[in-house]
Amino acid sequence: MTGRRAMRYVWAVLLCTALLASLPLVAGWRAAGSPERWQEVGRPPRIFPDYAGTVIPPNIAPLNFRVEEEGVEYFVRLHSASGPGLNIRSRTGRIVIPARQWRELVRASMGGEVCFDVYVRHEDGGWSRFETMASTIAQDAVDGYLVYRLIHSVHNLYVTMGIYQRNLETYNESLVLDNSSFDNGCMNCHTFAANRPDLMAIQVRRGRVDYGNVMVLVEGARARKVDTRTAATPAPAVYMSWHPSGGLAAFSMNKVRQFFHTSRGEARDVCDLDSDLALYLANLGQVVSAPVIARPDRLETYPTWSPDGRYLYFCSAPVLWSDREKVPPEHFAEVRYDLMRVRCDVEARTWGPLETVLSAQETGKSITLPRISPDGRFLLFCMSDYGCFPIHHANADLYMMDLRTGRHERLTINSEHADTWHSWSSNGRWFVFSSKRLDGLLARPYLAHVDEAGHVSKPLLLPQEDPDFYDIFLKTYNVPELVKARIPARGEDIAGAIRSEESLTAGLPITAATPQATTTVPTVDGGPWTPRR
Repeated sequence: MTGRRAMRYVWAVLLCTALLASLPLVAGWRAAGSPERWQEVGRPPRIFPDYAGTVIPPNIAPLNFRVEEEGVEYFVRLHSASGPGLNIRSRTGRIVIPARQWRELVRASMGGEVCFDVYVRHEDGGWSRFETMASTIAQDAVDGYLVYRLIHSVHNLYVTMGIYQRNLETYNESLVLDNSSFDNGCMNCHTFAANRPDLMAIQVRRGRVDYGNVMVLVEGARARKVDTRTAATPAPAVYMSWHPSGGLAAFSMNKVRQFFHTSRGEARDVCDLDSDLALYLANLGQVVSAPVIARPDRLETYPTWSPDGRYLYFCSAPVLWSDREKVPPEHFAEVRYDLMRVRCDVEARTWGPLETVLSAQETGKSITLPRISPDGRFLLFCMSDYGCFPIHHANADLYMMDLRTGRHERLTINSEHADTWHSWSSNGRWFVFSSKRLDGLLARPYLAHVDEAGHVSKPLLLPQEDPDFYDIFLKTYNVPELVKARIPARGEDIAGAIRSEESLTAGLPITAATPQATTTVPTVDGGPWTPRR
């Protein structure tokens, strides 16, 4: 090699080395650098979902969002007083937050705030900086999984539906049960015992093949089919609540019918022609009831236990019609449910007197869907103008009662559309609810934080990996329930139990579905369920 060629070789090596060494610096500058000059915009940016001012669980997936401001480039900086900063650039306004960096930022910021600085570059090259948004990171975690049914928003036809579970720390959604696995039957009202994923029940209705109107009892990885109907209680279970012991559950037997209005924004409506309550004694495989929870002149529904297991709460309304087959029945729009409770001593098998917790006469509205926080402090419920199916009523709102004082109030988190079905996290610091606030048609799941004083935070729309998800996903989230972990049972085992010819049959019923006033209470397994005076 000549001296000149050797010199050129040395210079080429030095130049390549310098270029390679500079590449990480250039890439790092582009990822971390923020605009140097900008104009202040005296307002927060428009983003979707609107996460500004929310309280965030420390174990939630990244809150990806879309900046809804005109521009050709977007820069977002996430930062807090104690956590590492995080910068994101986008040419579309879709802000997708790296999961690992999000977790580091959130965990370091628990009890404090995470701030969002949004910059937008315009076609002329200039940048605008919007007011900083902030969200509080709670000290309290939410239960790790959300279980819900996904259905199309149709009137009285369905083809496919499924129960799914979502890992709230990620975007991972997995199927629990698909109705195509049992010939397109209907499934509803998945119910868990104290947020436990290993003890649940699913109510199933016959499809193209008659596998029965039954309850599927799921214990751990095992699933069994249970027929709760008896000669005296011929209607299948619908709405259900597990006793804290897990040994029994209260359920309603409803004669629900759908009908349609001709001149309303929401054409669908539902009435309950006849309903009563009963108990399923899981350990004995028996169904029992009593006149105090199954009066012939009342409609009883939506049972829920107090966390100490001493009281059964439920909703009750007078029957205003004589014809229990006519749809819609007479005066259906005048039916308003009271919130009731009755003391139930499971060990002594005795009932206490019936108590009115909150009357429809006092509120002027119909009270439904009572759920008590696990610490026994707060009672969350729904009120609408009439009836027992608030999901179809735009005026349906969430209310909360402090059980220590008996005072209740309408929550500020309500919208102009239906805000309904709710479920508490096991620590009593979060609840999830369904809301149609985005479009008035499809229900979406929202999380809200409740502090020790009962203050409820601005609701947080369930985050999705794609910020455009809710614009294109045309199914409704039905019956959202928070559970502590992943459901251990496999979908094929649950479906196999439904298709099986084997079924547990409830025995020794106590009263009829609509008992007469003279109904007596016989013994069950040697012990009577008797009224307590």
